[in-house]
Amino acid sequence: MSEVILNVRDLKVHYPVRTGGLLLGTYTPLKALDGVSFDLKAGETLGIVGESGCGKTTLGRAVLRLLPVTSGAVAWLGKPLTDLDATELKAARENMQIVFQDPLASLDPRMTAGDIIAEPLRNYRGSTSKVEVKAKVKDMMARVGLHPALVNRYPHEFSGGQCQRIGIARAMILGPKLVVCDEPVSALDVSIRAQVVNLLMELQRAMNLTMIFISHDLSIVRHISHRVMVLYLGKTMEIAGRDAIYGNPRHPYTQALLSAVPIPDPAIARSRPRLVLSGELPSPLNPPSGCVFRTRCPRATAVCADVEPPPEQPGPGHDVWCHHWRTTKVDP
Repeated sequence: MSEVILNVRDLKVHYPVRTGGLLLGTYTPLKALDGVSFDLKAGETLGIVGESGCGKTTLGRAVLRLLPVTSGAVAWLGKPLTDLDATELKAARENMQIVFQDPLASLDPRMTAGDIIAEPLRNYRGSTSKVEVKAKVKDMMARVGLHPALVNRYPHEFSGGQCQRIGIARAMILGPKLVVCDEPVSALDVSIRAQVVNLLMELQRAMNLTMIFISHDLSIVRHISHRVMVLYLGKTMEIAGRDAIYGNPRHPYTQALLSAVPIPDPAIARSRPRLVLSGELPSPLNPPSGCVFRTRCPRATAVCADVEPPPEQPGPGHDVWCHHWRTTKVDP
């Protein structure tokens, strides 16, 4: 059994937002993330899905402490990241990297591809010789599908897919143990997405990487992930293995997300049951009482408004936060 390398417990990220006017207004917490917990094993990929504004990116960045954490704990290899000072945190980040959503915006336009990929080596392994840095950069470029002869070109000279490969090479150059992929293919053409996802899977196998993969595309998440976490309004709705989530989802929100996934066969698509959500995502400044999903849930009852649902376990390694999970079986 693989060891657990990342522990996240009751993680909260709240932002104070001034409401009610400039003179008499008060500060209200915007609950971007509101009590998320999970463990991550070595070599595992955890997919994180949910609508825009549900806290996916916030979670990924809070785990790496790129955002201030309001409360909760993040432990890396048994050592709390939230207790580290700046020097200790920098040392820990050598093993924790991120691939950003916008490939071009995440690259410095004044730096060449070679300099961008080499930057982590200079920051963390300054004693490495220039000859060795150059060799490592060219080797990594080849591994991500970029010709080493392009080492001196600038970001604007590359396509979007090539820019994302540069970002992946930069994240992988140190041989990290954990990589957070924040919607790494959402800005790419459909024809390029599969190539980048397969590249990430190849690098994971070769380098024994552990990944957090954030995406809106549930088909891609199914392809790359071992487990899937479903977020809604900063809270976990369901977390389970890939087969359990896609084969037997128990939370109505998970079912609604899966029922919206396109099916290429029109006959199957027409016969498939649909669970369509009504209304809009509530404001994280004023989330609903009890279950935060109840205002859009077709199965909500009075208990959903009064009591926040505790985690229940439909099966081993399967947690769901729903009062009515026993009656929510729908074939996705």
